[in-house]
This record gives sequence, structure tokens and C-alpha cells, in this order.
Amino acid sequence: MRLYHNPRCSKSRQAVKLLTEHGVQFEEYRYLDLGIALDDIDLLSKLDGVIRVNDISDKSKIPVNVEEIRQLLQTEAKVLQRPILIRNNVAIIGRPPEEILTLLREA
Repeated sequence: MRLYHNPRCSKSRQAVKLLTEHGVQFEEYRYLDLGIALDDIDLLSKLDGVIRVNDISDKSKIPVNVEEIRQLLQTEAKVLQRPILIRNNVAIIGRPPEEILTLLREA
């Protein structure tokens, strides 16, 4: 289980706390330092709302299809929505952070 995490984001910190409180073992993946994992890029590219549109400096470059999203995530990891939990090839955006718990219940 991998949590895409930005420690400067309060929602992301809340997600870490929730997982920890529930005794869940997970990889805290700091995507701003590491970039998007190649294993996850296809899954994330298809996730609704995965791009933080406000973080795109050139609004004319807002992606409109999966391939454009994929390219943007590979070149500008900062635009990734957070937190995102991936488990068994399923991803969920933790907005609100409690949403990640639904992925745990689906096991």
C-alpha cells in the first residue's frame, strides 16, 4: 500500500495520521522528492480529479485526456492531487482524508 504524501499539506498529514491510528502498514511516498512511481503512472492518469489545476502555471496546458495527464504527471509531479492511497491496483484521493478508509474496507 502506497500513500502519495506531501508533508506540507494538512490533508496529507491527516491521511498519514488516520492510517497510523488504524494500524495500517503503508509506504509513505514523497512524490515531490521522488516523482511519480512508474508503476503507478497509468493508474493515476485515469483517476478523476488527479490533477491540481490551480498548480498548473500555464492554464493553456491543462490536460484534457489520459495521455496528456500522464505526460504532465511525469514532468510536473507537483500538480498531483494529494493524498492518494493505492492498494491492490486501486487508487483513491483522500479528499477528505477519511475517503482513504473506504479503500481499506473494500479488502
